[in-house]
Amino acid sequence: MNTADLGLPVDVPSTALFTDQYELTMLRAALKAGTAERRSVFEVFTRRLPNGRRYGVVAGTGRVLDAVENFRFDPGVLGFLRERQIVDEETLKWLADYRFSGDIWGYPEGEVYFPGSPIMRVEGSFAECVLLETVILSILNHDSAIAAAASRMASAAGDRPLIEMGARRTHELAAVAAARAAYVGGFATTSDLAAGFRYGIPTVGTSAHAFTLLHDRERDAFQAQVETLGRGTTLLVDTYDVAEAVRTAVEVAGPELGAVRIDSGDLLLVAHRVRQQLDELGATDTKIIVTSDLDEYAIASLAAAPVDAYGVGTQLVTGSGHPTSSMVYKLVARADSADPKAPLVPVAKKSSGGKMSIGGRKWAARRLDADGTAEAEVVGTGPVPAELADRQLLVPLVRGGTVVAREPLDVTRDRHIAARANLPLSATQLSRGEPVIPTEYVHGRSGS
Repeated sequence: MNTADLGLPVDVPSTALFTDQYELTMLRAALKAGTAERRSVFEVFTRRLPNGRRYGVVAGTGRVLDAVENFRFDPGVLGFLRERQIVDEETLKWLADYRFSGDIWGYPEGEVYFPGSPIMRVEGSFAECVLLETVILSILNHDSAIAAAASRMASAAGDRPLIEMGARRTHELAAVAAARAAYVGGFATTSDLAAGFRYGIPTVGTSAHAFTLLHDRERDAFQAQVETLGRGTTLLVDTYDVAEAVRTAVEVAGPELGAVRIDSGDLLLVAHRVRQQLDELGATDTKIIVTSDLDEYAIASLAAAPVDAYGVGTQLVTGSGHPTSSMVYKLVARADSADPKAPLVPVAKKSSGGKMSIGGRKWAARRLDADGTAEAEVVGTGPVPAELADRQLLVPLVRGGTVVAREPLDVTRDRHIAARANLPLSATQLSRGEPVIPTEYVHGRSGS
């Protein structure tokens, strides 16, 4: 959910300068040429998935909707553009009244995608659509990369919960977005309070090594924490000697101790030793949480270990080696004139070097096999085949400039779990491979 769902006040600044300068210079030139008001269709897609990934995850859609609503050129922003002489007075006048009034369609947040999937489609005049390129891409590229990494980690973790704890490893604002994307991808909680405040994500946290080092004895630190937070707290047991710390922890908290956290060493070996020791001390219900630079491979390697939860930071907020989704925002159709009734003409980049695109407004559907498992991502122009009519993926997000698709974050998280479960089993393999299903193109007449 977002802060509006929680009834919490949030001062959201203008997003208009989350823009590359060339978007404004294109606008200025189009206004002068008389082409700015031509009806246009832009699409967001990626030509390929990151190396070795089997599927992508759509995340950040809700943040895109917020950004579009707050894309306003207020006096301060206009003053900056005037002072830098980035655009002329005619363009400044046009920008002062800017409100996106077009339509946006897209894959619902949490859905999976593949190369060529039209993840988002923005329709309106060229002028109002071109300005949104950078802010849309910056959100979707970041959030989808984090969600994809989170999804792989969640698959590796199985039923064991994941804690997002990467705020100290990235920009403070990126940390909030990363926590949100991680939740969409399958994480259960976050340590970042700003993410909890803004999006309603459950938050957790107890203590660091500094708290133990502050006290004269490890026992004193454990005693202070238990007296403050209760016996159900999580005690960090690897500041000094793990075996001694586990013994002390149970002596202080009793068998009702909630959990111990291990943050260093050979986690597989240490976890087995700690589980045996806890059981021998009668703390059979005390859980074991492991942290320490985990990624999906490390989590998978701990599948046979007596671990109850994982805390992940650096590898999550950096996309586990792939911090961007390489999405692009391309003009795929435009009218020949500013007449609202003028038909759309497909357009596409034809250059070599792997950067070609396919013209025309696209639809997308996922074809299923006889068992109901996804077998192909079908992308086309023109009429949708009857057999795919009820499998279409694009849904309306904005109509006539008004957001029509806000939804609680838990809905997007559940959607992703369902979408991933609908893929072939090889989707969850961590070994390098091609997209788990192919993308097929169906070409037809692209109507207006």
